Formats: sequence, structure tokens, C-alpha cells
Amino acid sequence: MVNSVVNYGRLTDAFGALADPTRCAVVEVLARHGEMAVSDLATQHDMSLPGFLKHVRVLERAGLLMTEKVGRTRRCRLVTPRLAEAERWIREHRVFWEAQLASLDRFLQDSTSGEEK
Repeated sequence: MVNSVVNYGRLTDAFGALADPTRCAVVEVLARHGEMAVSDLATQHDMSLPGFLKHVRVLERAGLLMTEKVGRTRRCRLVTPRLAEAERWIREHRVFWEAQLASLDRFLQDSTSGEEK
């Protein structure tokens, strides 16, 4: 089950970026509220602005968000194609593993039924 269209480097970057709770929270907030100022996002986390900006840069390098300077404010917005690519990969693998687990369940049920006879 190898999808030749998937760029595993990009997926690794995306999943690596999303492995951190702060970065996941940023993605969730941006998904709900749309574009926001970095300073507004930062106030929701108990860390310095420079520390928070490191998280923003990781998300940006992973292709999950973009920042743009508007006047004196730096604004963030999600980049949805990379999120869609990760979601598609998860969905394809979930279908595969659900089928495998269903097969295992049938095998175990048959094995248990055979013991009762």
C-alpha cells in the first residue's frame, strides 16, 4: 500500500510539527478563527513571544501555515493543502488497519467458537 504520489519528507515534516501540543493548538485556533496576528496567538500560551515564534517557524517550515507582515503586525494563516495531504494519508492507512483488525477479530471469533465445541 505505497502511494507513489505522497512526498514522505513533507509528511514527516508535517507530522513532526504537529507532534507538539503548542503547535497543534495553533493549528486548531487558526482552523476555527482563520487568519490571526502572531501576538494574539501567543497570548494563549504561557511562553515568551520569541519562544512562541519558534513554534510558528516550525509550522511554517513544515508548510502548515504562512505568515505575512501587514503594517506592524505579523499575521498567520493555515496552508490547507499540506493538512489535506496528511489527512488523506491517515485516512488511507486507517482503512487498511481497520480491515486488518476486522480480519483478526473474525479469526479470533472463529478460534473461540471452535474451542467451545
